[in-house]
Amino acid sequence: MQAVIELENLVVRLGGRTILDSLNTSVKGRAIGLLGPNGSGKSTLINTLLGFYEPDGGTARIFGRDIRTHAKQLRSLIGYMPESDSFIAEMTGIRFVRYMAELSGLPPDEAMERAHEAFFYVGLGEQRYRKVGTYSLGMKQMVKLAQAIVHGPKLLFLDEPTNGLDPPGRLRMLNLIREIRDTFGMHIILSSHLLRDVEECCEEVLILKDGRIADYCNLEEERRANRKFIEIETYNGNDGFTKAVESLGCECAWLKNGRAKLVLPPSLEMRELYGAAARHAVQIRKMNFRRDSLEDIFLRAMESTNGVNGTAEKAGQAHGRL
Repeated sequence: MQAVIELENLVVRLGGRTILDSLNTSVKGRAIGLLGPNGSGKSTLINTLLGFYEPDGGTARIFGRDIRTHAKQLRSLIGYMPESDSFIAEMTGIRFVRYMAELSGLPPDEAMERAHEAFFYVGLGEQRYRKVGTYSLGMKQMVKLAQAIVHGPKLLFLDEPTNGLDPPGRLRMLNLIREIRDTFGMHIILSSHLLRDVEECCEEVLILKDGRIADYCNLEEERRANRKFIEIETYNGNDGFTKAVESLGCECAWLKNGRAKLVLPPSLEMRELYGAAARHAVQIRKMNFRRDSLEDIFLRAMESTNGVNGTAEKAGQAHGRL
């Protein structure tokens, strides 16, 4: 499968500061989540891929096309839903979306036809002749989505698409994103502060911290693996018990006060774990079954002092540890 985005030693400096520091990765999924705290470089990465910022070192490729040398050709392949409103308030909705379709390379007649289709698709068909400045916040979010998909791009950048939406509006937006991903064959880059939105829509997740890649996770592989996670609290734990648990094929991360996180192999029976505890005079006081959530992955990446900053495949292997 061809990579959707490849980053090769990508460096971006703004105002004398290094914002993106030698990024190297490759992602191929249909929907890729982009996460990171404020100032991590998410917006800078998106703006660089869109051609708004020139790389100071290295490069990036979208569907194999270099962003330095194929910027014009890439414009027709990309749709962008910005976080901030960028409307011409006195324009009607239909005129605005048609205008954006023409800027993306469609001829006027086709742009108008596609604009009508996009408005009905996002559920605003009856409001398309109103001025954009009169739209509610939720309607403006849908118009931003309409203008991003009107020209039928291959890659769709969505920056905080559920920002400011009420629960029904958020659900509607997420359903549209999943439908666009599954039905129209578009690849999606979803940048959001809401981990749940990313977890519900994305197959891969790239986490940035301080302008570097902190972690990568293939959520689809995590779900298919269906590994069993447990948290235990023990009393009188010792090295013999630790070695016995590891010999059973468990991946272990021992915390303070006798607590531990374990990943169990599929064939392991719980009585074997209790048997190991009994042989080494260890009490298992608490045990909770759970799965590693995106929140766990994100918080672990934020605690790490060194970014992964390797290929996505290497990053995925690195994440396999607890």
